[in-house]
Amino acid sequence: MSKKIDPRCAECNVAKEKRACNDPDGIGPSDCPTLNDDEVVAEAMRIYEDPETREFARHASLQEAECYTPTATDERRTLKCRLEEICEFAKRLGYKRLGVAFCTGLIHEAELLNAILKAHGFEVVSIACKAGCVAKEEIGIADEEKIRPGGFESMCNPIAQAGFLNKAGTEFNIMIGLCVGHDALFLRHSKAPATVFAVKDRLLGHNPIAALYLSGSYYKRLMNPDL
Repeated sequence: MSKKIDPRCAECNVAKEKRACNDPDGIGPSDCPTLNDDEVVAEAMRIYEDPETREFARHASLQEAECYTPTATDERRTLKCRLEEICEFAKRLGYKRLGVAFCTGLIHEAELLNAILKAHGFEVVSIACKAGCVAKEEIGIADEEKIRPGGFESMCNPIAQAGFLNKAGTEFNIMIGLCVGHDALFLRHSKAPATVFAVKDRLLGHNPIAALYLSGSYYKRLMNPDL
């Protein structure tokens, strides 16, 4: 086993219920990671042996299951929106102090999220992306590369956002609307585990998956970048 083959799960043509990842007797294509690389899985399971990690994963699985109604048939009805899930999951883990890292372009949404989290009994520490008021020139941005050349522009500072929340001792962080790249930096530097409530999509009303649904019609150019 353990061949050096890159997984391509998004291209799997095996019926979902027959896939090796869903059925111990299932099948998979030649590049199936479940059938080809037991070393990665074994290492992951070793990490799950850590009590804190195991408990976190256990509660995540319980949270997933409780988003569906119990039913005697195969039909599963969904029950909860993501915001309800975040609140429930944080309570499962006993978190009391939550961090909210948000983009100033979604300050209204951040205000609402802040209020709802407080209504659920959490202490909330919130930090805006422009915190620190550092000029974009500090990271090598030329004036002509700014959104509005000719004046001061404060850089988005996700590393500082993570730093402020780390200093505040938050137990679980929630991102709302951070830009592509900035979100990655925040996740890298946040000491507390973090989840995403909403991502930024300026064109599609912060619903980026709509681009996938429209890739066969109005957004055909996504499938053919040369158009």
